[in-house]
Amino acid sequence: MLKWNDVINFANNGNPTPAKKVVKSDEQWRELLSEDQYYVTRKKGTERPHSSQSCTLLEPGKYACVCCENLLFDADEKFDSGTGWPSFTQPAAIEAIGYVSDSSHGMQRVEVVCNVCDAHLGHIFPDGPQPTGLRYCVNAAAMKKL
Repeated sequence: MLKWNDVINFANNGNPTPAKKVVKSDEQWRELLSEDQYYVTRKKGTERPHSSQSCTLLEPGKYACVCCENLLFDADEKFDSGTGWPSFTQPAAIEAIGYVSDSSHGMQRVEVVCNVCDAHLGHIFPDGPQPTGLRYCVNAAAMKKL
């Protein structure tokens, strides 16, 4: 079970090694993704809060990266955080997610990316429910439900 100190360690010292890497050109990503998906995942955009029904949809299933189909989260770890974005307490596997220190917008945060294709997913915060205390705040446009 990951905790906040593990996240900070990955962000500062390197991420777990994924089983594979997917690399495509910017043009290939544009052809593969919708405009919203491309903006969020490849340009580090953020969708409007509460713009997806996925925030409060709490049903069994798994969530994969919309870019490369890497399994990111299991719905068993999903919760309604009230923030306007889908939230999870743990990734499907430790090597599924990468962590990047982010000091943009005058804040110090930790960005979460798909560890296989480097797609921007959202950010992680240490204000989630116990026992992990983690809140993966993820753009719905970055995921697809399997």
